[in-house]
Amino acid sequence: MGNRFQVKDRFADGAQYIDGRLRSGTSGQSHTVVDPATGDEVLTYELASTADVDEAVAAAKRAFPAWSGATPGERSDALHRLAAVLAEQAEDFAYAESLQCGKPIKLSTEFDVPGTIDNTAFFAGAARHLQGQAAGEYSGDHTSYVRREAIGVVGSIAPWNYPLQMAAWKILPAIAAGNTIVLKPAELTPLTSLMFAQAAKDAGLPDGVINIVTGAGREAGEHLVGHPDVGLTSFTGSTAVGKRVAEIATATVKRLHLELGGKAPFLVFDDADLEAAAHGAVAASLINTGQDCTAATRAYVQRPLHDAFVARVAELMETVRLGDPFAATTDLGPLVSHAQRDRVAGFVERARAYATVVTGGETPGGELAEGAYYRPTLITGAAQDSEVVQSEIFGPVLVVLPFDTDDEGIALANDTPYGLAASAWSRDLYRANRATREIKAGCVWVNDHIPIISEMPHGGYKASGFGKDMSAYSFEEYTQVKHVMYDNTAVAAKDWHRTIFGDR
Repeated sequence: MGNRFQVKDRFADGAQYIDGRLRSGTSGQSHTVVDPATGDEVLTYELASTADVDEAVAAAKRAFPAWSGATPGERSDALHRLAAVLAEQAEDFAYAESLQCGKPIKLSTEFDVPGTIDNTAFFAGAARHLQGQAAGEYSGDHTSYVRREAIGVVGSIAPWNYPLQMAAWKILPAIAAGNTIVLKPAELTPLTSLMFAQAAKDAGLPDGVINIVTGAGREAGEHLVGHPDVGLTSFTGSTAVGKRVAEIATATVKRLHLELGGKAPFLVFDDADLEAAAHGAVAASLINTGQDCTAATRAYVQRPLHDAFVARVAELMETVRLGDPFAATTDLGPLVSHAQRDRVAGFVERARAYATVVTGGETPGGELAEGAYYRPTLITGAAQDSEVVQSEIFGPVLVVLPFDTDDEGIALANDTPYGLAASAWSRDLYRANRATREIKAGCVWVNDHIPIISEMPHGGYKASGFGKDMSAYSFEEYTQVKHVMYDNTAVAAKDWHRTIFGDR
């Protein structure tokens, strides 16, 4: 990993980034970022207070007139420069992401960081394409057209599982559309969000356009969501917290974008390629140590393939290499914290009373004992209404259940409150196409599970929230649509006036 920067030196001035500079929080409370692979301290910093949030929002509000008044080309150029700076600093970003999250370095290097750079390049182009409906004479006597206008200050909250990518997903469409932003990253993982804001300054973006406040959810987060000068709140996190965010946002009648929990089904029909489905299930359930809202968590396998699928998935899971996140050969890192590991272990231990743990279901010993590690886990024999099938575990756990008919399989896939992502595995075009139509989820993959691209939207159905990240569709979240109508007649007493006063 080349020349790794010293985190404590890098953030010696604090873990708040307000109006173009790092500074310390003023809450009087500190928080420690911990390396989940070792339990070692990475950085201790002062959390943001409500006063810090107020200052960040005020900085964003001051920056808004000039930034929203910049031409699309000027904002595009700034984002192109940011993409170049991110590429130059890619190694540092990958290192920091793995250090704070425990991600294997190959995941940070090949997925998180290049995905963020690509997102930045995409929105640099998209900034010039904020299109509305074409001008036209729809009433006959008037010319109408649509303007897309920035909302103002956006207040966003990002989660700890993909700190860099989620920061980018929040920041990029917002500022490409001309908004300014205050982002609150998770207290556990603030490093790369702060680095992203610093990279934006290096790229020449004006101070105040991007601000980062790192504080507790109940203090800094709730104050940001309820702030009267924030025009839109975008939140990614659990459905339970999303409900609280919605309550606060509704009280101030602000725009709201929610990307919440998931419990993605992995639907395997009996004509599927067994080897492809088994490999896909292992990769899709273990990505980011299972800490992914779109990860495969419920595999429904048509009965003729069920036993062979379980056997092959178990065999593949047992080859997965746990280890030091910075070792090139490590496949699976720790969970983000010991608390999260214990939460996952609790689900599995409770499941032993009603299901079978085929492989995994334990923490490793030896050199990994001090880290928040948990072995890849495969569970069978659980009922559809059981906790491990219905609740979001957010760990390296896959539950496999059988089904008989196609109707049953699709019904089971839809039988949770969530609807973020799903996949269908079949060689039959018509069977797969039916699944894409009938599964209620924001993304349905066919014969794959997990890949995302900047040009396509990401967002859920049902309890997984509403609104889209990435793609041009994200501008629906971050712009206001204004109808402008010009009279073309120059007639003072118009015919429609007679419906209000006077006679024809």
